[in-house]
Amino acid sequence: MNAPAFDHNLYAGCAAQIISHTRELAAKGWTPATAGNFSIRMDAEHAAITISGKDKGRLTEADIMVVNMANDPVATHHRPSAEAALHTHLYRRFPDVGAVLHTHSPTQTIAGLLHADEGRVRLRGYELFKALRGHTTHEAELDLPVVPNSQDMDQLIASVDAVLTQPNTWGYLIAGHGLYAWGRDISEARRHLDAFEFLLGCELEMRRLRGAGA
Repeated sequence: MNAPAFDHNLYAGCAAQIISHTRELAAKGWTPATAGNFSIRMDAEHAAITISGKDKGRLTEADIMVVNMANDPVATHHRPSAEAALHTHLYRRFPDVGAVLHTHSPTQTIAGLLHADEGRVRLRGYELFKALRGHTTHEAELDLPVVPNSQDMDQLIASVDAVLTQPNTWGYLIAGHGLYAWGRDISEARRHLDAFEFLLGCELEMRRLRGAGA
């Protein structure tokens, strides 16, 4: 194997951050059955990302690999999961994105299915909008895009690319699958992830209450 074409100390620091957040998210039940994937942009050419098929509550540094922005593995025998291409897509499209988090909470999965036909979850009037970078007031509407699931990554990436037309979107749902959220660093990506989880939970609860009152 060739020597790594990246800074190993930088990689180790990114891996430690990923492991810390994934353990917390696994404890919340958002990464069932090894689901989810998480990454940090290391530099202009590389990202550290979780390998496929590992329990996200028990990750070690050996479970974090490096890919380049073409989604090729770098200095490792591991292969990235197919969904790693969705991470590198965001890094290529948005140069200021520094971390991408993908989880499968029940709330995210159900909300994606319920709103699949609309292609969005329209959110209105929430104070927590201000947790999302670039949003400064509750007096707004925010559309969280929903794209159809596909095992064809090129098709899925094209669907995602087509809906990321508004600034400060910071996330999208894949119907029946889960949520992708991102930010300029992993702390901001985590804040966005947590905010979307709360907002989607509120939407599902209001839907339930409206149905109960019908």
